[in-house]
Amino acid sequence: MDAISGSVVLPRVKLSGSHRHLSSSHHFSPSCLQARSSISRCCHSSKSKEDVENLSTKAIIVSSSDSFDKRTSISGRSYLCGPHQKKKTLGQTFCSTGLCTYGVAATGSDPQVAEEKVGVLLLNLGGPETLNDVQPFLYNLFADPDIIRLPRPFQFLQRPLAQLISVLRAPKSKEGYASIGGGSPLRRITDEQANALKMALEAKDTHLNVYVGMRYWHPFTEDAVQKIKRDKITRLVVLPLYPQYSISTTGSSISVLQRLFREDAYLSTMPVSIIESLYKREGYIKSMADLIENELPIFLNPEEVMIFFSAHGVPVSYVEDAGDPYRDQMEECICLIMQELKARGIKNNHTLAYQSRVGPVQWLKPYTDEVLVELGQKGVKSLLAVPISFVSEHIETLEEIDMEYKELALESGIENWGRVPALGCTPSFITDLADAVLEALPSATAISTFQGASKEVDCDPLGYLAKMFFGSILAAVLFFSPKMILAFRNHLL
Repeated sequence: MDAISGSVVLPRVKLSGSHRHLSSSHHFSPSCLQARSSISRCCHSSKSKEDVENLSTKAIIVSSSDSFDKRTSISGRSYLCGPHQKKKTLGQTFCSTGLCTYGVAATGSDPQVAEEKVGVLLLNLGGPETLNDVQPFLYNLFADPDIIRLPRPFQFLQRPLAQLISVLRAPKSKEGYASIGGGSPLRRITDEQANALKMALEAKDTHLNVYVGMRYWHPFTEDAVQKIKRDKITRLVVLPLYPQYSISTTGSSISVLQRLFREDAYLSTMPVSIIESLYKREGYIKSMADLIENELPIFLNPEEVMIFFSAHGVPVSYVEDAGDPYRDQMEECICLIMQELKARGIKNNHTLAYQSRVGPVQWLKPYTDEVLVELGQKGVKSLLAVPISFVSEHIETLEEIDMEYKELALESGIENWGRVPALGCTPSFITDLADAVLEALPSATAISTFQGASKEVDCDPLGYLAKMFFGSILAAVLFFSPKMILAFRNHLL
């Protein structure tokens, strides 16, 4: 997609020192922490002291916020929302994202900043726009090593396995997309959000280029980056449209950007600020609370409605082995939303479950389909579904929640069903995105060559060869099985 507008000059007033530190008026000060011994799974990587010290010259700036005191519970767990000290950015390594980044404090105001051409890059998943796009879209998705994480000796199977899965899953996926109109609306909605963000920034006397980059379909992140380069953008804010951070969403997109910027002389020196998550922002929390509050009156007895948060799942191994903060951020996010609702006098019961699991591995529990059955068995009659991990309507909301889960809920004894819409271009949400961009701008710094965790070294050559040998046999079995041959034959025909 083309930039929303031509290159323009950023007014000096918007990059003054007043934006150097995030204003507390733009963030909730609370942070909901689990009352268990190890809420934080940060820094699961096994970096040596030298590795961490080497990161001091390599920087990506991330956004942060503070915390406050309260208690709540989510899905039977107890949480303590307690005050935190503000974290110093300088000299601190953040590992909670599964991708260690080094915080660097903003430098003094640069009088030349006002002359810069500034851009905002919105990142999202992407989706097939026609039924013919479904199989190649699925291939791009499953070819991503952050989606299917294979052990190093088996990484040569990544693309063949992606081809296998995409061919086998395409028929069912096409049925889903056909049921919502023949394609995903994600690109259209993201373009609308980009235009709305541009207008919100202009209302604040700031004129920026806004770009859209998708991870697995057009317009690809690579295409957006080339437009940024052609437009001679000199400072960039990267805004992933995923409220909570996960290795498989924000992490994957950031990895692509790091590679693209590292390999290009011009881009490698460009100051960049990455807003890693939105879930703590006051504007986001209040916008979600508004949507929930607006939907409750559709029920005959609003106070009896169970608020059912359904989040996109990730494999348990991402959280427990790779240090993905997604589950903790999701639970804290719901804690903050429920506190905002309680402050408005809304004290409905609520629960959280995870949807969209794929394959035989264990995903985050509880599962949405299983919880719906349990709630029906417990006598819950009214349910308001909240798609908490999505800011745009797409296949997981329009087909999976609105059709599959609604039908299951009604079959399980739930009589009254409602669903909160995705945020989309909700004015309060867009305004908060604009505030987030302005707050992040002064902190931008160049993305230097970034060395992630050192690759695993197999010190046993015989063991490595054995794994390769048996891995090759496994690949042959997969690709020459009757089911696979039939699937490819049908695909080619």
